[in-house]
Amino acid sequence: MVNNPLGNKNSARGGFDHDLQVLEENLVGLGSMVEKAIVKAVDALKDRDLEASKLVIEEDNIIDNKRNSLEETVVDMIAIQQPVASDLRTLITTLHISMELERIGDYAEGIAKISLMMNDEPPLKKLVDIPRMAEKSSAMLRKSLDALVKRSTDMAYEVLNSDDDVDALYDQVYRELLMLMIQEPKAIQRGTYLLWAAHDLERIADRATNIAEQVVYLVTGSTVEKGKIYKD
Repeated sequence: MVNNPLGNKNSARGGFDHDLQVLEENLVGLGSMVEKAIVKAVDALKDRDLEASKLVIEEDNIIDNKRNSLEETVVDMIAIQQPVASDLRTLITTLHISMELERIGDYAEGIAKISLMMNDEPPLKKLVDIPRMAEKSSAMLRKSLDALVKRSTDMAYEVLNSDDDVDALYDQVYRELLMLMIQEPKAIQRGTYLLWAAHDLERIADRATNIAEQVVYLVTGSTVEKGKIYKD
């Protein structure tokens, strides 16, 4: 039987494409875990559920391990497959996004730790805007990953445009808490805890925009900087 070099080449390409698809599915799966961590952490903070906060902290190790596994897979694929430029861009983008997801997981863990630091003390004020920040930040993360799957720059730009809403909420939380702490100096520690939590959520939104920027780069080969696109 005559060996068909073209057939072997096509078979190898098909196997590589399959590996890329599995890699993306694992990346999106990691994103889903991180999104759930955000929700759990803020719900635990709001409900003063210390056991739930401890669980978020424990599960961060799973997120870290999954990110490490993704990184190892990408490195192996680069070393073994020697991908062409477009495939290499996909792999490098995967590395960057997995790093952003791990950092978002760290912020969720940080909120859970803040909850434990508060112990059984009630929050300084009823939590309204902080859960809203969590909702908007989680939605940005989810949309950025949807943009990745659909290779949609339109969705990616929607994420970028949403960041101002989270920043506005953060500014509002900051002003309100600062005023409460001025009026009641004994509440400074409790107010500071909530400021830390709000800051973590603001950073989560920033990380979601970083993922959206990576999607734009993956699709177009262009980098987003301060609303402007330029070619590398």
